[in-house]
Amino acid sequence: MMAVSSACKDGSKVSMDNGKYVRYTPEQVEALERLYHECPKPSSLRRQQLIRECPILSNIEPKQIKVWFQNRRCREKQRKEASRLQAVNRKLTAMNKLLMEENDRLQKQVSQLVYENSFFRQQTQNATLATTDTSCESVVTSGQRNLTPQHPPRDASPAGLLSIAEETLAEFLSKATGTAVEWVQMPGMKPGPDSIGIVAISHGNFPGVAARACGLVGLEPARVAEILKDRLSWFRDCRTVDVLNAMSTGNGGTIELLYMQLYAPTTLAPGRDFWLLRYTSLLEDGSLVVCERSLNNTQNGPAMPPVQHFVRADMLPSGYLIRPCEGGGSIIHIVDHMVLEPWSVPEVLRPLYESSMLLAQRTTMAALRHLRQISQEVSQPSVTGWGRRPAALRALSQRLSKGFNEAVNGFADDGWSMLESDGIDDVTLLVNSSPSKMMGVNIGYNNSGFPSVSSSVLCAKASMLLQNVPPAILLRFLREHRSEWADSSIDAYSAAAIKAGPCSLPGARPGGFGGQVILPLAHTIEHEEFMEVIKLENMGYYRDDMTIPGDVFLLQLCSGVDEHAVGTSAELVFAPIDASFSDDAPILPSGFRIIPLDSVADAASPNRTLDLASALEIGTTANKAAGDNSGHSGNTKSVMTIAFQFAFEVHLQENIATMARQYVRSIIASVQRVSLALSPSRFGSHNAFHLPPGTPEAQTLARWICNSYRFYLGVELLKCEGSESILKSLWHHSDAVLCCSLKALPVFTFANQAGLDMLETTLVALQDITLEKIFDDNGKKTLCSEFPQIMQQGFMCIQGGICLSSMGRPVSYERAVAWKVLNEEESAHCICFMFINWSFV
Repeated sequence: MMAVSSACKDGSKVSMDNGKYVRYTPEQVEALERLYHECPKPSSLRRQQLIRECPILSNIEPKQIKVWFQNRRCREKQRKEASRLQAVNRKLTAMNKLLMEENDRLQKQVSQLVYENSFFRQQTQNATLATTDTSCESVVTSGQRNLTPQHPPRDASPAGLLSIAEETLAEFLSKATGTAVEWVQMPGMKPGPDSIGIVAISHGNFPGVAARACGLVGLEPARVAEILKDRLSWFRDCRTVDVLNAMSTGNGGTIELLYMQLYAPTTLAPGRDFWLLRYTSLLEDGSLVVCERSLNNTQNGPAMPPVQHFVRADMLPSGYLIRPCEGGGSIIHIVDHMVLEPWSVPEVLRPLYESSMLLAQRTTMAALRHLRQISQEVSQPSVTGWGRRPAALRALSQRLSKGFNEAVNGFADDGWSMLESDGIDDVTLLVNSSPSKMMGVNIGYNNSGFPSVSSSVLCAKASMLLQNVPPAILLRFLREHRSEWADSSIDAYSAAAIKAGPCSLPGARPGGFGGQVILPLAHTIEHEEFMEVIKLENMGYYRDDMTIPGDVFLLQLCSGVDEHAVGTSAELVFAPIDASFSDDAPILPSGFRIIPLDSVADAASPNRTLDLASALEIGTTANKAAGDNSGHSGNTKSVMTIAFQFAFEVHLQENIATMARQYVRSIIASVQRVSLALSPSRFGSHNAFHLPPGTPEAQTLARWICNSYRFYLGVELLKCEGSESILKSLWHHSDAVLCCSLKALPVFTFANQAGLDMLETTLVALQDITLEKIFDDNGKKTLCSEFPQIMQQGFMCIQGGICLSSMGRPVSYERAVAWKVLNEEESAHCICFMFINWSFV
């Protein structure tokens, strides 16, 4: 091994066992290199064949050639490792530079705050020493301070635009790297080598909302600027960006006049639009700057009149500072600063337009994530789900988001028109018959047997206010338990509108929970968003003499399901797709969007649905747990937007409208029911779940489980130490413990933390899972044959195998034990299963 390692440094010589080196001629090295590129690890037969085929290698023994290939692979490995370490070193060097600059900026900000603090303290002391009563005067002056200053119109001639551009550049740089804004770290964001970057939001008495991000991307500055200027490619809330005019400046920069429209996030608010100046220039240090600001008060130049259904918002100096990084890549500073005119929406929705945190998540961080995603794709090109390249999957996710935003907003210039209400204004119906909307949709056949072309799309949408339920947990429940709110016949109807094609999806795992199998496609950076294909099995739908295939496929986009993320909005958007899953398949997205309305986010625990962990603390009662939770997050509010689209034939419009209203209303009722069950105010309530945590019932069941295990197997299940309760020990047990009812179709009634993790569910949803759903075919056969043994003998040991989570994911376990749980009267209460050393496959 030492000889091989030393020879790694030189490819023209190879050491043998006697310590001598064999030198190769350049021709021999060239021949060996050719074979290495074809096959880096040739077999002994292939090496002997090489000697026969290449006369110049005839004087070399096969053993010598074997050692040469070992050395060559060693050098290749060292080269790759050296390259990786150099890349890591460059990244750390750039990150260190960025952190040093951020530290300098923070020190300047601290100095400024200390100065201001001493100034205001002096002013307060002077005011205290004053003997004259100036209360009336102070009232007048305070009223004057609240008046918005009216600036004269700015000159929008070419010379005036250049002046505005230079002023915008200076103000933007003061926000990006200076102390013009008091920035505070984004709650929940922890800077580090693996984080998305340094994210901050504005703090204090500051106009509008503002966010700032700094990070590293492995792309050159020009490419970064090109991507960021193409807002439609990464900003999901952007409807359109039109460049109406462009001019070059004497210093090599470019001034552009833009008109931009943003979708409204909910049905209860209008969209926003901007009339902007964008200035692109190159600084003396080689940095590239793209900065923007609104042109709302100008004269002697181009103007943009108000547009119907949009509220004109104001963008204060914002933009991107892109600096080249040593060794390649870029260091980027992003600043977004807007006044979104919250007066134009109902008071309950104004936090959506007054939250810098929401601006950071939906705009600033979205730009940085998109850049890092593209950088990763460039450095590691690969083919992901179903043979799609990342760019193709990104385009599909963009189509899903855009289609859902179009449905939520329903603009007339997209072809939408509103239908009359049925007297109850909770659900809004719109119809779209534009050809572009119907492209690729196949709706039935007319009497002559030819496809009907007079078809339309109907959208039913609504918004509702939610209280005391975190958006991430509610959305995760809707994703994992579709059968709780969705109608399978309507899913099948929606799928029938998509052109059928040859099935090219790979075979999915059978036996998904509730007929639902989730097939992952792709994740974005930091797993903030993921796309998947949902296969709904055995959902045949018949119409006239036409049979729709039994399986329905949904393309689904999900984001914001991490409970640990602070104040994050959550979205679940899906659309029925053809089994062929072509890139140009028609897409009619439907789904949910939940946006928190509280500026102070709720730091939820991983199993916040019941907060069982906190209820199990020593000496904690159920009432105390409930009170603590309600006090912690009892005032949380969020707005949920629901939009569902249905393709239909024109003559069926009235029937489809009635169906859509009823369907969305039933979904609203389901969401309200689920929200009530998931609400922290329900924690400790006997109506919220079967066994309230921390109550005597839960403690009793834990004692029954342990006593029955000791009675039948002769050993202790738990080792409680000190004053630790049995329930707490059972909850934190490393193996999955699950109880199921003694019914003809057993359902689960209780699980510890490991059991919930294994089934990928919550205690609220646990009772929807039947025992047979978690076993594969072999497990079901074993269970059916051995179940009588459990009832007669009292216990059964099960060999290791595979079971399924509620999401359809296979779970392997080393072995399992099942035993009968006896109550105080020694009659059977339930069956308990313990899966030992389980893990996801």
